[in-house]
Amino acid sequence: MNVRTGAGVRSLARIVARDDGRGGTSLPVLESDGPLALRRTRATGSEARVMLVGAMSGPLGGDHFTVEGRVEEGARLSVGSAAATIALPGQAKGEARYDVRLDVADHGELYWLPEQLISARGSDLYVTTRVELAPTARLVLREEQVLGRVGEEPGRLTSRLTVRVAGRAVLDQELACGPGAPGGWDGPAVLAGQRAVGQLVVARPEFAAEPVAATVLGEGASLVPLAGPAALVTAVAPDARRLRRLLDEALASLPQP
Repeated sequence: MNVRTGAGVRSLARIVARDDGRGGTSLPVLESDGPLALRRTRATGSEARVMLVGAMSGPLGGDHFTVEGRVEEGARLSVGSAAATIALPGQAKGEARYDVRLDVADHGELYWLPEQLISARGSDLYVTTRVELAPTARLVLREEQVLGRVGEEPGRLTSRLTVRVAGRAVLDQELACGPGAPGGWDGPAVLAGQRAVGQLVVARPEFAAEPVAATVLGEGASLVPLAGPAALVTAVAPDARRLRRLLDEALASLPQP
C-alpha cells in the first residue's frame, strides 16, 4: 500500500487488453495500487470496459500518478472514471504529475473517456498524455479540464497531449493555465475567460482517404483534420456540463464508422 509522505505518493496503474479468440476482449493485465484502482465493469459485445476509481484524494503536491494502457491487435477497450479527478495542494513542495501512456495495435480500438480534471486553488499539476497508434488502430480520446471548483480561483495546470500514428506525430500541443502560467492564457486567443476547456481526438483509418473538413461547431468549439488519419475537436465553455455537451455533439457529428 502506498502512504503519503513529505515526498508525495507514487502510483502506477496498468491495463492490457487482448483479443480472446472467441469474439471478445480479455484483460490479462489489470494492476493498480495506492490512489489508483482499476475495476472491470460489465460490457457488451467484443468490448472490455474498465473503470478508474480514485481510492485516495489527489493528486496532491509532490504526487506522481501514472496510467499505462495497451490494446493489442484486434482487441477493443473502453476506459472511464468513476468521478472527476481533483488536483489539490499538498504538504509536499513542487508540482504533482499525472502521466497517461496509451498504445493501440493494428485493428485495436480504444475509447479513453475519463471524467473531468478539476484544478483546485493552490494546486500545481502537470499532465501528460502520450498515445501511440498503429496504422489501422482506432481511437476516441476525451480530455476535459475545469479551472477551479464553483466560485474558486484555479490552481496552475499544464497539460500536454501527444498523438503518434505509425511513429509519426499528428498532434503535439501544450496548454498552461492559472497562476504562474505564461501571460495571455485567459485572453481572447486562448480561453477568453471561460472556465472549462476540452479536446476530443478521433483516429480512424478511413480518415486517411477522406479527412474531415475543418468546421466551426457552434459557439466555442471547432473541428480540424490532423496530419494523418485523425481529427481534433477543441472546445471551451463556461462550465463542465456545457463542455461535455459540446464534445458529445462534436463526436455525434462525425461520420459513423
